[in-house]
Amino acid sequence: MLFHHLKFYSVYVIGIACALSIMAGSSVIAYGFLIFLGFFIIGDVLFGDDHSTPEYRYPGLLTFALWLAMPMSLILMLSGLWLVSPSNNWPGIATMSLWLGIDLVAQKQQTTAVQLAVAAVFCGYILSSIGTISAHELVHRVGDKFSVTIGRWIMAMSFDANFSIEHVYGHHRYVATEQDPATAPRGRNVYTHIVISTIRGNVSAWHLEKQRLARKHQAVMSWHNRCLRGYAMSVVWLLLAYAIAGAAGVLFFVAAGLVCKAMLEIVNYMEHYGLVRDPKQRVMPKHSWNTNKRLSCWAMFNLTRHSHHHAQGAVRFEKLKPMPEAPEMVTGYMACVLLTLVPPLWYRVMQSKLEHWDTHYANQQELDIINRQNNESHSLNTPARSL
Repeated sequence: MLFHHLKFYSVYVIGIACALSIMAGSSVIAYGFLIFLGFFIIGDVLFGDDHSTPEYRYPGLLTFALWLAMPMSLILMLSGLWLVSPSNNWPGIATMSLWLGIDLVAQKQQTTAVQLAVAAVFCGYILSSIGTISAHELVHRVGDKFSVTIGRWIMAMSFDANFSIEHVYGHHRYVATEQDPATAPRGRNVYTHIVISTIRGNVSAWHLEKQRLARKHQAVMSWHNRCLRGYAMSVVWLLLAYAIAGAAGVLFFVAAGLVCKAMLEIVNYMEHYGLVRDPKQRVMPKHSWNTNKRLSCWAMFNLTRHSHHHAQGAVRFEKLKPMPEAPEMVTGYMACVLLTLVPPLWYRVMQSKLEHWDTHYANQQELDIINRQNNESHSLNTPARSL
């Protein structure tokens, strides 16, 4: 059915609505943000799980849906740059004002500094939901240089083009081990994780790229270095923001980009929190938290089917299996993101989940790792049981 292809395009309808609410300025920004969050949190509860594995006859339509993330990401950033731009004479603004029945210039002038801050958070949040998730799928397609390049340019908006290196060649190799920057040990709060994972992830990407260049007998400090090219890509975006909206545009772009990057690390946090693996053992579905909430699946290109994604990282998103036997998140992605922001609540909710994982999924080597980590950190975890 064509519906199964088009359902993944629904996220762009939502993205356009969010971009318009940001452009509308003033209190509309906050209302739009709250409606967006409520739609997914309540929708995941009402519409339940999606365990379907349909046959997709037009894979090109699905790839095109991923490529659309680039223009959509640009539209999102432009919606925020409009609010801080010194010019009110943007092409099409008068027509949009007439169509929407809102004086966009007047709304822009009434927008306060606090509302601009909310707009930056909203923009970064949506950019992560649309741009980062699509880019994640694209950079995995290592045999398709065009898709990888698009993915890197999208990730460069959040100063993370080198995600394509660390995630594909580092995270997927070391997931659920202490060597993986993106896997949070039990007891670590999400705010600490954002900082640690960002720093360690960039260091890991640099080392991985250094090793690749050494194998090719190429200089580290050269244009062959994908890390350096990734930093340059982010500079290009900043220059574009400056050309459009001046210094204020650069500040807004940086703020939204950092929120987007933080969101990526929050998602990493909740996808792997507290799970462990003996580095000598292969990655299995049990080493990632999984969910099949319908709206989250559709809006996030099946990223939610994370257990299968890590068990077989080369499998395209449309072929990921629901794996209901894998360890499940407490709810859909949007609600989980908000839970992580309140660490005491997160720990409380996850304690029973981790106890269940220790009892039903962990082998003896993994239990030994958990007990050692608990003894070393004196964390909030319930000690693992022995087999």
